[in-house]
Amino acid sequence: MFQQGFAASDINKSFGALQVLNGVSILIKPAETVGLLGPNGAGKTTLINIIAGYEKQDSGTISMDGTSMDAMKPDARARAGIARTFQSGRLFSQLTVAENIALGALGLGVSRDVAQKRAAETIEILGLQSLGSFPAGTLSHGNARLVGLARAVASQPKYLIMDEPAAGLNEAEIPKLLAALNLIKENIGCGMFLVEHNVGLVAKACERVIVLATGILIFDGAPKDALINTEVKNAYLGDAAFGEAI
Repeated sequence: MFQQGFAASDINKSFGALQVLNGVSILIKPAETVGLLGPNGAGKTTLINIIAGYEKQDSGTISMDGTSMDAMKPDARARAGIARTFQSGRLFSQLTVAENIALGALGLGVSRDVAQKRAAETIEILGLQSLGSFPAGTLSHGNARLVGLARAVASQPKYLIMDEPAAGLNEAEIPKLLAALNLIKENIGCGMFLVEHNVGLVAKACERVIVLATGILIFDGAPKDALINTEVKNAYLGDAAFGEAI
C-alpha cells in the first residue's frame, strides 16, 4: 500500500562515468516541510531537476499519491501540483511584481481574471502589497527572490520545490524569507521541499531534513539530530556555515 505524499523512489542518475545520485529515496508528506542539505557536488540540484521533470533519471520512480509521474513533462507536473522555484528567480524585469506573480497561475492555463485574483491573494498572504506595482527589474535581490517564491505559490501547488531560495541573501534578508515560508505553511498548507546551503534556515523552517553526500542519502530525520550527526558533520567538514548553525 502506497503512502500518501510525494515520493522519489530509488533514484539513480549518472552523467557519463560520474554517478550523481545513487539509490536516493525520499517521501514528502502533505503539508510537511522538508529540507535537503548537502555540500557542493552532493547531487541536490540534479535530484530536484528530476523531481520537476527537467532531467530524466536512469532508474527509479517519481510519484505523487502512488501515481507515477515519470512520463510527465515539467508543464504536466506543474498542472498536477508540483511547483518549482529557480536559483536565478527568472523574473520578467519589464513586468510589474503583480504581473510576474500572476504568470505563476497563467502558466497553468487559468483565465487572466483568475490569475490576477490568485496574484492578489498571494501578495496579501506574503505581505508584498507595497511592491505590487513596481517593475520587477527595480527590486533588490532579496525582494526578487520573494517574488519568485510568490509566483510559484500563485500556482496553488500541492508541493513546492525551492532551489536555494536564500542564495545571495544577506543576514538581514534571511528573516524575511523565513517569515514567508511560515506564511506559506500557515495559509497555503502545501508540502515544501527546501533545497539549501543555509543550514540555519533549514533547521528553523523544516520539520525534517535529508542530507546527501556524493549522491548518497546519509541522513533523514530531525534537524537537531542532523546538526550533531557525525556522518553529516564529516560531509560538511570545513564548511563554516554548518559550524555556525550548531
